[in-house]
Amino acid sequence: MKIGIYGGSFNPIHFGHIGLAKWVIENTDLDEVWLMVSPNNPLKDKSILADEQERLEKAREAMRREGKRIVVSDFEFHLPRPTYTANTLRALAREYPEHEFTLIIGEDNLQIFNKWRESEYILQNYRIFVYPRKGCTPYLVPQGKDIRLLDEAPYFDISSTELRKNLHV
Repeated sequence: MKIGIYGGSFNPIHFGHIGLAKWVIENTDLDEVWLMVSPNNPLKDKSILADEQERLEKAREAMRREGKRIVVSDFEFHLPRPTYTANTLRALAREYPEHEFTLIIGEDNLQIFNKWRESEYILQNYRIFVYPRKGCTPYLVPQGKDIRLLDEAPYFDISSTELRKNLHV
């Protein structure tokens, strides 16, 4: 099976996450999308993260009615911390050798991809689907196995950061 790994803090999960996961399932060759809830993101401020179990449960609750092809995963909760995408992908390949994994990231993450631990390993070994993000400046696409800009995907004008700001007003 072809599995899309859509990682994130999901702090909180919102209709943009859900909409993108559904669009990817309906418009690419992926059989499933696994929302990989990250217990911690080494590039983000931990003080703004809600409890990991709370974020996981809210993601599962949000995806219950979306069908079996979108799976909310706590796989990273069982890995050494901090969790790094390269390590997660290696662990997934060991655990599920029958699957082919594709990474799904936002354009903002592609712009800082060189800061990711072992970014070259990821680029050389995995397909990457990139979701366009408003306000991102043009970038040079790094050389990799296969990088596809999902420029035909609908734009969801929402972010977890904005939601958190509005909740604290």
